[in-house]
Amino acid sequence: MFDYEKRLAELSQQTVLVVGDLMLDRFVYGEVGRISPEAPAPVLAVKREETNPGGAGNVARNIAGLGARCILVSAIGDDDAGKTLSETFGLTGGQIDARLVLDAGRPTTQKARFVSDQHSTHLLRADWEETHPLPKHCEEEILTNALKALPACGALVISDYGKGVLTPHVIEMLIDAARKAKKPIVVDPKHHDYRIYKHATLITPNRAELSRAAHRDLRKTEDIILAAAKLIEDASLDAILVTRSEEGMTLVRAKGDPVHVPSHAVKVRDVSGAGDTVVATIATMLALSTDLEAAARAANAAAAVVIGKRGTAAVNFIEMRAVLVPSAVRAHDEKIARDWKVMDEYLDEWRKAGLRIGFTNGVFDLVHPGHLKVLAGARAACDRLVVGINSDASTRRLKGAARPIQDEVARAEVLAALEATDLVVIFEEDTPLELIKRIKPQVIVKGGDYKREQVVGFDVVEAMGGEVVIVDTLPERSTTRLVERSKKPA
Repeated sequence: MFDYEKRLAELSQQTVLVVGDLMLDRFVYGEVGRISPEAPAPVLAVKREETNPGGAGNVARNIAGLGARCILVSAIGDDDAGKTLSETFGLTGGQIDARLVLDAGRPTTQKARFVSDQHSTHLLRADWEETHPLPKHCEEEILTNALKALPACGALVISDYGKGVLTPHVIEMLIDAARKAKKPIVVDPKHHDYRIYKHATLITPNRAELSRAAHRDLRKTEDIILAAAKLIEDASLDAILVTRSEEGMTLVRAKGDPVHVPSHAVKVRDVSGAGDTVVATIATMLALSTDLEAAARAANAAAAVVIGKRGTAAVNFIEMRAVLVPSAVRAHDEKIARDWKVMDEYLDEWRKAGLRIGFTNGVFDLVHPGHLKVLAGARAACDRLVVGINSDASTRRLKGAARPIQDEVARAEVLAALEATDLVVIFEEDTPLELIKRIKPQVIVKGGDYKREQVVGFDVVEAMGGEVVIVDTLPERSTTRLVERSKKPA
């Protein structure tokens, strides 16, 4: 059996190169209560809006969510959407190194989806895009950036959405360079003629895309296998992984028997971006020198996570591990919510039960007795304790390049293993203010080195009728002091 527990722990050591079409995904959520008097169309009363990197950007987000580093090479326009994408990647602390070519002659691709909250129904999608190939100077800049990055990466993803970044010349040069460097190449295809991806390691079409490439409708497993085998031979590929929604995935290899991976039982909320998750997971696993079948099973688990979320969602290491690793090994992982939407579900259950929700936060780099005293005091002040921890990128901004000593996954697991903790949530911002506004705790708890008015969010909580509790801390107990002492000669 493949040891996922051991190999997943090595994901943070990997870097994956993603080259492809970048876009900005917008989701506009609201409620439909009437039909427009001007036309037979529903009126969406907008409640909120979310924006995320899409296309190749969503592949990069998923790679980063798994704990690996991503170098993203793509193009943007000289517009607000392009600036938003650049700023978003800049907040990742270098985990996504976005090397974006500016093409002033086209807009940044945007896709806006208007969604009814009542039934999670997509009412309309609006696209802003131009799909002609990049001008020659931009094409050469894309290639230069990608080829320069390739030696430092364990795998290459070609994320083809047909928006003009991946010209035939770029695809050919990338695959040739990666093959010579013995790097696995994973392609999310847009072209129907797979010979354009000749010599790639793996192509990941869905059933409809494979049908178009085979020029016939493919429904039965045996037909899918035969068609994929023919396409593998024609394009000199190593394998094709066909994603089949609720029917799972089918892996067809040039050498070896086909493998069918059944889907996991999950409540489907939104399938947007699930293909990006599959590509990102397989590429990251292949960077670990994982075999194709084990990588496909990991990708299947990751896909099960993201289709249970709304919007263009990304998987993370903890969520995927929860699907792959036996429950006896990962019991405390159930208490970790990187996705705030997962946290919302816990909070809704606790509020319905009339439980008092408490909150505390910190970096928790090296958990020491001072931390334990604050956590115990916090848990005593509430029925359920949510602990917020700074992400790795946030910690570096606050503490310097040498911190954190332990990555966010390790810190979250340590806190989740403590009896005092009911839920651990990782936040990207420098302070937990937005997280506090989302949680709406009845009590915030901090250590004795804080005064009430120094506690982030104290005014928010008190305005809702909550309180701030200060717990006495142990003198000389802080991670910073521990780190400083460890540097002193004995």
